[in-house]
Amino acid sequence: MIIKSFELNKKKLDNYKYFLFYGENEGYKEESLISITKNKKNINHYLENEILDNEDKFLESLISRSFFDNEKIIVIKKASEKIFKIIEEIIKRKIEDISIVILAGELTKKSKLRSLFEKENSLICSAFYSDNYQSLSFIVNDFLKDKKILLSREITNLLIERCNGSRLHLKNELIKIENFAFNKNKITYEDIHKLTNLSDNYHMSELVDNCLAKNRGKLMKIINENNFSNEEVVSILRIFLYKSKRLYALKKQCDDKNIESVISGFKPPIFWKDKEIIKQQLNTWTLKKIRFLLIEINKTEVLIKKNFALSIQILLDFIFTQADIINN
Repeated sequence: MIIKSFELNKKKLDNYKYFLFYGENEGYKEESLISITKNKKNINHYLENEILDNEDKFLESLISRSFFDNEKIIVIKKASEKIFKIIEEIIKRKIEDISIVILAGELTKKSKLRSLFEKENSLICSAFYSDNYQSLSFIVNDFLKDKKILLSREITNLLIERCNGSRLHLKNELIKIENFAFNKNKITYEDIHKLTNLSDNYHMSELVDNCLAKNRGKLMKIINENNFSNEEVVSILRIFLYKSKRLYALKKQCDDKNIESVISGFKPPIFWKDKEIIKQQLNTWTLKKIRFLLIEINKTEVLIKKNFALSIQILLDFIFTQADIINN
């Protein structure tokens, strides 16, 4: 049964035992997981590959439970289509006092796992799509109102822009702001820049912007001046994805409007310091090439996950390729 993600907290779900949360919004999935498992004690977390490596042992652990065991909640993270047969088997066996929450990435309409959970009324299936300006703005405003913290619209827009679509990053920065705001009457832009990770994120964001604008000189200077780690590579790719999607949305509006009006009217609002480089990007890219870029970003992410030790070199190859082919 399909339930929209924002409706999960509004419905009584105590009688449901099987949940599938899929999609790219990891932060929102984690929030919903916490919501449906609150006040539960016997929670067991597994990665999909841990189960697949020893299916028989996993099934046996569900069946042979102690008489004194309370209800057990199984959380399966980083799940994919590979887990389908095991989940189907568990559901058929109707094992008592077991609830399962599956956290998966994106699943296509052809997915057997997704289809099973969508069609069966006894199962819950929810899709978690990327946050947009509206949802992130609501998170910020709700938090600030609850904590009685005043921030200017400029700072709020900057926080939303720099979190690159991740509510997890946004909430981490808001917690820092809450701690900083204790016994402080006013918070300035400079305070926020020093307090949060915006300074580190700025170098990553600047790297992506100059690659998309094909500013080769600035691009090489940023690369030479920053010693990015393997762990930061994934963050840089996410920034690439976020900014490329935004570029695609902007470019689609440029058909019947001039660039200046498109940028000025875009939501979420584009920070004034970023407007000039975005103009360069819009003048450089076509819709067809942006679509190709989005495909290449996903391919690069998969390649990095398979070869994490080589992630920096893979990223640099990707960056240099994009900077060179834009006008081809």
